[in-house]
Formats: sequence, structure tokens, C-alpha cells
Amino acid sequence: MATTNLSDYDKTTIPDASNFRFGIVVSEWNENITEGLFNGAYDTLIEHGVAPDNIVRWNVPGSFELIYGCKKMQEQMVNAVIAIGSVVQGETKHFDFVCDGVTQGIKDLNVMRETPVIFCLLTDNIMQQAIDRSGGKHGNKGTEAAIAAIKMAELRRNS
Repeated sequence: MATTNLSDYDKTTIPDASNFRFGIVVSEWNENITEGLFNGAYDTLIEHGVAPDNIVRWNVPGSFELIYGCKKMQEQMVNAVIAIGSVVQGETKHFDFVCDGVTQGIKDLNVMRETPVIFCLLTDNIMQQAIDRSGGKHGNKGTEAAIAAIKMAELRRNS
């Protein structure tokens, strides 16, 4: 669990992102959370020089669909993809299956393809934890994902 503000980072260590193009795939499930995460990612990319026209957003129905959405987004000539979703623990094992499936699917895309996919899936026990990490008291995991996307795009360009 996060114990620090996810939005705190040294801006001087972030590569110039003005020549990069990013894809963001956003789950519509728990929209109040995923919109906050998207806003954090989008604002951070803009802050680091990415032109609005170089940020492509696609929505998918739920977190499990992030895998396919990210796979198709990798085909769109982007330098990195951010997968944004939120799953909150319920009374059944559905939480475990979705979290594990998305984690493994995103991992597989990173291993089998050249375009990095950044994992921005909140997997919280209660809704308040998701609120705290999508623009609340712990900052915004979307901001952290955007920074990771910029760094991975730079790694890909330089490798």
C-alpha cells in the first residue's frame, strides 16, 4: 500500500517527452476512479511536453478488457501505452481472477511486444483506498504511470 504521495517526483529527472506519442486505455468500470487516474496521467504527459494530439485515449468496458485494448493500442504507432483500471474487492473470488488475469495479460504484452505497457490498475480492498490513490490523499497513481511511460518510451528509443 502506498504510504507516500504518488504524485511526488523530481521533475528534473524526467526525459523530454515532446516527441513521443502515448496511448491510454481506460476501463469504464469504477469510472469515478478511472477518470481521476486518466486526468492524472493526461495532465502529467501535457506538463512534460506531450502535445494533446499525441495522446490517444480508448475506453474499454472493464479492467479485464484492458489487455485487448492495450494490444490493439500497441499497433497505433505509440511509444508507450498506459492501462488504467480499478478493481475493488467484493464478496467473491471475481476480484482475484480479474486482478491476476490483467496482471498476467499486461506482463505478456510487455514480454512479447516492443511497445511498453504501463500497469495502472488499482487493486484495492475498499473504495476509499481507490479514491485516495486516484487524486486523493495519496496523490494520483495516474501521474506515476505517466512518468513510467515517459521513462519507458525513452528507454525504448535509446535501446
